Amino acid sequence: MSDIRLEIKNVSKSFGITKALSDVSFNIHKGEIHALIGENGSGKSTLTNSLAGIYQKDTGTFILDGKEIHPLNQVEANNEGISIIVQELGTLDGLTVAENIFLGHEDTFVKFGIKNTAAMNRKAGELLKKYGFDRIKPSDMIENYNFEDRKLVEIVKATYFDPKIVVIDETTTALSREGREELYKHMKRIREEGNTVIFISHDLPEVLSLSDSITVLRDGIYIDTVKSSEIDEDGLKKLMVGREVTGGYYRADYDEEVSKEVVLKADNVTVPGLISHISFELHKGEILGFGGLSESGMHEVGKACFGASFDREGSVTLADGTHINDIPTAIAHSMAYTSKDRDNESLVMNQSIRDNICLPSLDELSNKAHMLNDKKLREFADKYAAQMSTKMQSVDQFVSNLSGGNKQKVVLARWIGKDSDILVLDSPTRGIDIKVKQDIYQLMDRMRKSGKSIIMISEELMELIGMCDRIIIMKDGQINGELKRNKDMDENSLIAKMV
Repeated sequence: MSDIRLEIKNVSKSFGITKALSDVSFNIHKGEIHALIGENGSGKSTLTNSLAGIYQKDTGTFILDGKEIHPLNQVEANNEGISIIVQELGTLDGLTVAENIFLGHEDTFVKFGIKNTAAMNRKAGELLKKYGFDRIKPSDMIENYNFEDRKLVEIVKATYFDPKIVVIDETTTALSREGREELYKHMKRIREEGNTVIFISHDLPEVLSLSDSITVLRDGIYIDTVKSSEIDEDGLKKLMVGREVTGGYYRADYDEEVSKEVVLKADNVTVPGLISHISFELHKGEILGFGGLSESGMHEVGKACFGASFDREGSVTLADGTHINDIPTAIAHSMAYTSKDRDNESLVMNQSIRDNICLPSLDELSNKAHMLNDKKLREFADKYAAQMSTKMQSVDQFVSNLSGGNKQKVVLARWIGKDSDILVLDSPTRGIDIKVKQDIYQLMDRMRKSGKSIIMISEELMELIGMCDRIIIMKDGQINGELKRNKDMDENSLIAKMV
């Protein structure tokens, strides 16, 4: 009896003139964690979204346990035994936690045409408790929960019915350390039960430690499938980009003096229930890191500094005495902010790449009569999209049609184009491939050297250690320690102050 779970045969998919997948064929086996890797725009999400019924492939076949399948939507894919945890939010506002978990399968709780909400909530509560997520309440509206908790709900939604294949698309980048450990536990459980995980991640150490096999795609083309035990990071990078990845990754300096000039001062900043009495200074030409566990409050610090926390107390003051109490004031005084939740907070999804990149710079791009020139807007967007190596048809393409990593490039392109002096970057490399990560780190280093100041909020500890002049560790909504750049610093130094 064959141990092949899924045969992917000659699958192709185009979006307009862009060929996202070209004649892709390989096999995935039962009882394995099969990683799918490649640079942004390589076709990973397009392939798995086609398998899960979110997209319809143009040509080719999917054969699951010897049977050809043609799911037209996610519910049909679920019924075939395939589920997916998507890269961005996969839960719907306006529904409860329980309604999101059983979305498309509500008929289980319907009798004589009437939905038994109490039974649905009870079953959802049992599942949440089983998964260790019982602090999430079934009857609560899903929008009451943060990005990470909503991802935890998606884990339950995608796995409670024991599907044959679970696709996990870049989910770990949205989770804290504890959330990742929970996800890893469930991935291993799925494998032990003889089912299959297709795992998409840009974190190569994570891929090597968790997966059994790794398939590499490049520009929509199948490159190779290798055993995880028989390759290392450098070998994977070479397969992904088609050449050796060389040159500096993180910063190499350790002895540079940071300017004493203060460009931003946070004094006693409090957001009730999230952060309490946060005070710090950001210096000219400094990269100041914020780290911590998911609920530590570090993400709220970024919003508070940018004037995006409506119930904030305390003050955020610039060098010229300007108080940052709202977003327009922040932007007008050369501040930029990128959110961890890019789809809902950093991008206008139903607008073009051009509109998204130009949005913060419209005043500078307009003439004296406040009129906008279409040619000037296009040239501006083209320049900064190209600087971030954004894979796209043109700047007229809707940003919603881009891969997750390319969306992130658009977010960064808009603020590079704005040429802001203070940048608050929350999870700036989330969902970004290894080569573009390197480009972003080098860009941050150039910004620092040119006198720009950066607050970088990240759950990637090596990223903080490699790039920051100082790292502030948050715990339970408060500052729990500060570490200065040091070549002997390691992850344990940060973890000790996080837990």
